[in-house]
Amino acid sequence: MIDPLHELYQEVILDHSQNPRNFQKLEGANKMAEGYNPLCGDRFTVFVKLENDVIRDISFQGSGCAISKAAASMMTANLKGKTTAEVRRLFAEYRTMITTGELNRDAMGKLAVFAGVHHFPGRVKCAVLPWHAVAAALEDQGKPVSTE
Repeated sequence: MIDPLHELYQEVILDHSQNPRNFQKLEGANKMAEGYNPLCGDRFTVFVKLENDVIRDISFQGSGCAISKAAASMMTANLKGKTTAEVRRLFAEYRTMITTGELNRDAMGKLAVFAGVHHFPGRVKCAVLPWHAVAAALEDQGKPVSTE
């Protein structure tokens, strides 16, 4: 029997994959970074408009599997209005959740839909790729990030 919560999570991921939010080049972005997963070919560019250490707007473009596209969509929706320190903390919580399954519901909110990714080690890199890209953008790394 399929757990109703698991089924709901799958529906949310499919919705964000098929109808990604913030899927566009962001005009006026002052930070950007590319992320690439050579294992499966996922490739995204994240655009950020950062003002006074707060993400005022964020978007992404690119292509990838359902998990990576949904992760980018939900990440961009979640990070608007967050400070860079909040982004770092949220990324650390998210990475812990998708690698170990440990879920801090208060910190994760809607991102909890990715908690089950830890059961599929080959998909962890897909789920974390857009987060590495946004971290690189905020740090002005100036070179593409890779999951390898």
